[in-house]
Amino acid sequence: NDAFGTAHRAHSSTAGVADYLPAVCGFLVEKEVSIMGKALADPTRPFVAILGGAKVSDKLNVINNLLEKVDTLIIGGGMAFLAAKGYSVGKSLLDNEKIDYCRDMMAKAEAKGVKLLLPVDTVVAADFPNPIDADIAVKTVAADAIPDDMEGLDIGEETRKLFADAVKSAKTVVWNGPMGVFENPTLAQGTIAVAQALADSDAVTIVGGGDSAAACEQLGFADQITHISTGGGASLEFLEGLELPGIACLQDR
Repeated sequence: NDAFGTAHRAHSSTAGVADYLPAVCGFLVEKEVSIMGKALADPTRPFVAILGGAKVSDKLNVINNLLEKVDTLIIGGGMAFLAAKGYSVGKSLLDNEKIDYCRDMMAKAEAKGVKLLLPVDTVVAADFPNPIDADIAVKTVAADAIPDDMEGLDIGEETRKLFADAVKSAKTVVWNGPMGVFENPTLAQGTIAVAQALADSDAVTIVGGGDSAAACEQLGFADQITHISTGGGASLEFLEGLELPGIACLQDR
């Protein structure tokens, strides 16, 4: 099996066949597991993780697992953490039912001495762009001053500097999820800034699959990153600390 991107699914082609035949991996799966495995199990420190994406709810278990391992955790997507701090987030996409969980994660970070970085400013617009790459009027406001009739769609300039500075001092960086609506040129600046920070870094830099991998490819940073995962859901579950069926069934190397 050399398909890391489907290793998190217990399908006949990933796990079922191992009940009947010897199961080994190819070089790609070996590379995925060894590079990401070392980053999580024995990282060169400081270890910085960056999580983005629109829905924090998809990454809550990842956050919980990474807080056991990282020195700094950067949250650049989703508004639930800002809401958990008591900020108004206007019309932004918000997982209301996850706000208490975010508060718990903030308390856990403090208890463990993990630096938790959240946006300090936000690029806002009256509506989501339609079509997604359409021209859009935006302005930048403080993270605690998002107008009620606007929604946050990217991190602001001060936040880009804050996140880039955290990456500069790191020796291992894992990034999963864009900072904003990177498909829109006006709203891609936060994601570009993070990709640029990773590209400029001397650290081991790992980009989880999915949107953040696509962003690195589209923006031309791919050849300056140590490892870009081929698995979106698989890399996310790996970061979550879950056992991947397509990996667990392999013969002991």
